[in-house]
Amino acid sequence: MTVLLADTQPVARRRVRSMLERSGGITVVGEATTAAEMFAEVAWHRPDVLVVDPHQFGRIAAEDVIGHVARIAPRTRVLVVTTTEDDESVRAAFHAGARGYLVAADADADQVLRGVQVVSSGEVIVGRSVAGRLATLLSARGDHAPYPFPQLTVREQQVLERIAAGKSNPAIARDLALAPKTISNRVSSVLGKLGVTDRAQAIVLARDAGLGRG
Repeated sequence: MTVLLADTQPVARRRVRSMLERSGGITVVGEATTAAEMFAEVAWHRPDVLVVDPHQFGRIAAEDVIGHVARIAPRTRVLVVTTTEDDESVRAAFHAGARGYLVAADADADQVLRGVQVVSSGEVIVGRSVAGRLATLLSARGDHAPYPFPQLTVREQQVLERIAAGKSNPAIARDLALAPKTISNRVSSVLGKLGVTDRAQAIVLARDAGLGRG
């Protein structure tokens, strides 16, 4: 089994690498400290498992990190090991293609090893603090109809819903606690995925689908 580690913290990488290599049958083929390094290493090595904290890479959203890995190396399973455990982050990670989600505070060496083994076999694993709410988190929209634009990431859905409500980019940036430039990029991505050329067309399309009325 081959594993790639992506984490900005060298101590964390050394701890996980040492534990994996001692277990036998696992080869750590590389380490990465930035998103660019990780994408290059994934594309080169095509590891069986990527162990990553996708929340560490600056302005790149975690789900975009995971989604890009899925596109460049479809057979690589992603195991998230992170300090971030809010509902939105967990939901976004799985919707983007993660196969495991462990919270660092609860994940000792044995659990990380088990996580690597589980996701490499095609199964799913979550940490104790996530397990009790996983089913609810992964339901598309609770008891409601499925989201009308499944091609959008969770973050893009949040942006579209606010566009449909008539909010400006600065207002959306404040709502989501993101930089205005990030929102501008997300708006452009949303328009492209919806196949529309401007904001007005996106509003019409979204409102026809029932968004922006809350």
